[in-house]
Amino acid sequence: MLALAYRPPEAAPPGFVAAALSHIHRPPFTVAAGGAVAGVPWCGHGVNAVQQRNASFTASRPAQQRVCVMCCERPYGLAGRIVGDDDGGKLFTPEEYEEYKRKVLPVRLQNRLYVSWRSPTGMDCKLVGPETLCFCTHRYKQHRTDYEVLPKERPICVPCRVRCCPCQSYHYVPLNGTQPIRCRCKHFADQHSAAPGFPCNSCSKCSGFHSCFTCACGQPTYAHETVVETKEERLAQGKPVGQDVPYAAMGGLTGFSSLAEGYMRLDDSGIGAPSAELLEAPVTSMDHPFLKAFQGPSSSAQTISQRAGSSSATGQISHGKPSEEDDMAYFEKRYQERLKMEKAAKRRGKSPVPSKKP
Repeated sequence: MLALAYRPPEAAPPGFVAAALSHIHRPPFTVAAGGAVAGVPWCGHGVNAVQQRNASFTASRPAQQRVCVMCCERPYGLAGRIVGDDDGGKLFTPEEYEEYKRKVLPVRLQNRLYVSWRSPTGMDCKLVGPETLCFCTHRYKQHRTDYEVLPKERPICVPCRVRCCPCQSYHYVPLNGTQPIRCRCKHFADQHSAAPGFPCNSCSKCSGFHSCFTCACGQPTYAHETVVETKEERLAQGKPVGQDVPYAAMGGLTGFSSLAEGYMRLDDSGIGAPSAELLEAPVTSMDHPFLKAFQGPSSSAQTISQRAGSSSATGQISHGKPSEEDDMAYFEKRYQERLKMEKAAKRRGKSPVPSKKP
């Protein structure tokens, strides 16, 4: 939509909308010798948008295929979310991009892999996304996530595609806030090798990474497992699968709630929805003040209101909202109690200390 706002009505070339969506700029966007840029791109980012980064690569392209770096930065563009790292760092031409979508998207929609970090209770404590780090310190999107034919072996291996990385399959490891967790050998997770068995690189006594760090679900880390499953396997367990999307390496993300931890999610992949007995249980003094303020009328309150015979009092109690006088009386009572406690503390402090001499 930003590109449309900067379009000159009298000079818009044919196929402008398609070109803007593909982040391809038409004349009068010219590149001189040495990478100097003249004119204004159709996206409206200006000359500096191309000069700032990758100007030499842009200058080497024909006039009909010059690319605005601000539009095509892969972490933010729509095309970047679809392509991921499959372009090898070199931007696709429109023809290459269309060919990539024709070959990859049908396979990706049909054979999507759902990755989660599962508790022994069956709850998905963490749903892995494209930016989630693996034990090998590489992100999930840097692993092989697209399969033309799903492997029949279980568990499904998701190897790392980074060169010289020994990681054979994606393995999630939690963080303690922003810091890596420690193994029982007292070394951090990033001090261990990503090779099978996860041996320690800093000591010879450690036989493999084994952390007793407790998850928010109450279970230790070593009791969890990284699960890679298909759509059919996930549906068989009654867990949400979301909608089919063309984006690369989506893992277990199915919506905004997937970003929360398992004990905070109320869907079937998390702790689940509260039971009807819990929702219909009477409000007690141990509940949150919000519930106590908006609770329905109790039997004792109805009895008192019937005895009083006051229509105003009956209306207030029936709505479950305390009157302003009741609020003032409550806070005045608390204030007087605090004053008494302060006076008692002062008297105790001023009392003479008994002498230790005989």
